[in-house]
Amino acid sequence: MFENNPNPARKPIMYYILIAAGIIMLLNAFVFPALLQRQVESVGYSDFLKMVDGGRVLEVQLDSSGEQLIFLGKDEAGNEAIYKTAVFPDDSLRARLESAGVTFSAQIATQNSPLLSFIISWILPIAMFTILGRVLVNQMTKKGGLNALSFGKSGAKIVASEETGVTFADVAGEEEAKDALKEIVDFLERPGKYASIGAKLPKGALLVGPPGTGKTLLAKAVAGEAKVPFFSISGSEFVEMFVGMGAAKVRDLFKQANEKAPCIVFIDEIDTIGKKRDTGAGFGGNDEREQTLNQLLTEMDGFDGKKGVVILAATNRPESLDPALLRPGRFDRRIPVELPDLQGREAILKVHAAHIRLAGDINMNEIARATSGASGAELANIVNEAALRAVREGRDTVRQEDLMESVETVIAGYQRKNAVLSEQERRIVSYHEIGHALVAAKQTNSAPVTKITIVPRTSGALGYTMQIDEEDHNLMSREELENKITTLTGGQAAEKLIFGSVTTGASNDIEKATKLARAMITRYGMSDQFGMVALETLNSQYLGQDTSLTCSAAYAEKIDDQVVALVGQAREKADRILRENEDKLHELAEYLLEKETITGEEFMKILNQPNLTV
Repeated sequence: MFENNPNPARKPIMYYILIAAGIIMLLNAFVFPALLQRQVESVGYSDFLKMVDGGRVLEVQLDSSGEQLIFLGKDEAGNEAIYKTAVFPDDSLRARLESAGVTFSAQIATQNSPLLSFIISWILPIAMFTILGRVLVNQMTKKGGLNALSFGKSGAKIVASEETGVTFADVAGEEEAKDALKEIVDFLERPGKYASIGAKLPKGALLVGPPGTGKTLLAKAVAGEAKVPFFSISGSEFVEMFVGMGAAKVRDLFKQANEKAPCIVFIDEIDTIGKKRDTGAGFGGNDEREQTLNQLLTEMDGFDGKKGVVILAATNRPESLDPALLRPGRFDRRIPVELPDLQGREAILKVHAAHIRLAGDINMNEIARATSGASGAELANIVNEAALRAVREGRDTVRQEDLMESVETVIAGYQRKNAVLSEQERRIVSYHEIGHALVAAKQTNSAPVTKITIVPRTSGALGYTMQIDEEDHNLMSREELENKITTLTGGQAAEKLIFGSVTTGASNDIEKATKLARAMITRYGMSDQFGMVALETLNSQYLGQDTSLTCSAAYAEKIDDQVVALVGQAREKADRILRENEDKLHELAEYLLEKETITGEEFMKILNQPNLTV
């Protein structure tokens, strides 16, 4: 939740340093020399007598040593100056000075006063730097900068319950996670009900799930519902360049939490400090991160759960966390915050669209079906992109077409309106996309085609075919996966059939088909040769699809052979479908070439029309 800062932005510290340096240079150049020393010019005794006779001497003084005469006189231009000359035995000097009207009894400030010199040379500069240092330290402290006294402070952001501004009503699409957290809210609101029966609240709950699913939002909603203070800190903020500072921050965080109890402490990206400990880390196997983790484990064991201090943490890498952090008594509960299903996506879209001015014919269910696999953050971005498009188009309401275009923007990027393709390239792209759509339409258990376009996108796609299922699929059969691979090969198959060669346009299709075929063999147990044997593991459940083989080199070679064979069979099936429907392939490709973008209804209407015979 963003908050407005009424204080204006302060100037950087270097700005004040440069000003101070400039002032000191000016003082050294103009003020200090004038205060410390007035320029004294040496003259001969004879010249001194001439100046006395010429009326150019105003005051004369014998210095404390009795060896020099210091006198105030005028130079040839008439400007006053201070001179000095050696004392010469001259009995007539007194009478000479009196006759010339020279004052020789007055004090002339000619030499440095020891006290003034000490004050200006030492006291004044030290005082200036002391004042400047205090100003800089105050500025850095106010801005949260380096401060030797704050190294051990946790730096957690403390938000009052009324300032979180988030409740469970603001969180949609995660009903199971909300149900798991409502018990924590109830304990914080009515702890006596649990204490009377002897029940103890779990000390910690770990929110796990892909990025953008609302883990931080859920933690704020718990604080908002329970109306308790909310401490928020990122795991990376515990890691410092000074050894031991991370552990000190952990101690300070739990100290503040105990003082504010009941409250909620939220540690985002806890995998930063909670990774599995390795005895080989560094020379002694005990680096700064490990010390911070050890302190966190100690603090979670030490505080009293009856006080109402609840530790919530979020991560999208639960497999990397130390087992000691996940045992009962620390993070007792593991709450999945998964990608939303169809109903969840529709609910999330409605929550974000509540603040947008919509037209009257909006169908959120259609948008939800088109965004399978999207996270809550991505859905919020889709709604915002639709609003921005409506503003660009000069309208004051968001239409259905704006939402659909924003879906395509998130999937494939913005339209490249200035992209220029040759007529031959446009024809190849048209046949390629119709090849995908035609193969998909002629297979059973394939998602319906909803849109085909050959308008280039900023993602690099020169065109694409959109298929939207009527409902979410949690399970996919072997036949459905084979159909998907066949559809992916349909684009290049159409190029080969019509033009006799293939292009680089199928690179993304090839990558997807290969990954899908390999997963069928190594992870889904859909190989007759290997059966139910895991030959590959997924490295991260929530981050990407990186995998690693867990089989011998001999098996790896066999896996490659089966992947090639599986994709080859799908390509043969696509070739057969396109040859059997070559007339429709030409008709649809020419229609797409003319329109550039067609809907699924237009595609199916032409496909289902009987061929015209000449």
